[in-house]
Amino acid sequence: MKTILITGATSGIGKALAEHAASSNYNVIACGRNKDALSSLAEHPNIEACQFDVTELEETRQALRSLEFDIAVLNAGTCEYVDVDDFEPEMFRRVFEPNFFGVVNCVDALIPKLKRGDKLVIVDSMARLLPFTRSQAYGASKAALHYFTKSLEVDLHDKGIHVQAVSPGFVETPLTDKNDFEMPMKITSSEAAESMLKGIESNKQTVFFPRVFGLILRFMNILPTPIKKRLSLAMREEK
Repeated sequence: MKTILITGATSGIGKALAEHAASSNYNVIACGRNKDALSSLAEHPNIEACQFDVTELEETRQALRSLEFDIAVLNAGTCEYVDVDDFEPEMFRRVFEPNFFGVVNCVDALIPKLKRGDKLVIVDSMARLLPFTRSQAYGASKAALHYFTKSLEVDLHDKGIHVQAVSPGFVETPLTDKNDFEMPMKITSSEAAESMLKGIESNKQTVFFPRVFGLILRFMNILPTPIKKRLSLAMREEK
């Protein structure tokens, strides 16, 4: 039975993935900050809890030091939207801390433990593919994270460690519940968990879901920049 470690496992996609993996013959190490949510998850016989904050480097190092796993899914993150008329640099830092530096902290702690055949899965977002309105902080953090993942994939290749990017579209979670705009092709967290685990079990370098939405955004991403801008402006006006 393989062991999968999941950060951000106390809500949203991370929680759904932990529950789905545990029911799919995996041992799960569910990581997060919320003690009560972790305790609830740990009631499942295949789930053990690990409480820490990914934005705290030493805390992350201590928490991950003694853990053994086959797959690590770095999923913890947050989202806030920018108001250009009330620009707030500190908000960018709040978003980048868990979304980017939290992953960096986890990778710092995990690299000494990674062995040939292990898999490192890093969750970014399809938001990195197009300049969506008000998404300067979130989209930039996920774009930076994707580049980090792809570069890491190159440097860990000779060690026999498979690095995989996961790029979800709109998923029904406590974060997206706060959105006040249309979210096309939104799927449930359970559907996302099924797609994610299936993708993790594959050898794809990047996993996109939902599939059709991923195809649409990837096509839009390769369009000439002026066309992408017009599309983004049109979507902003529809909001």
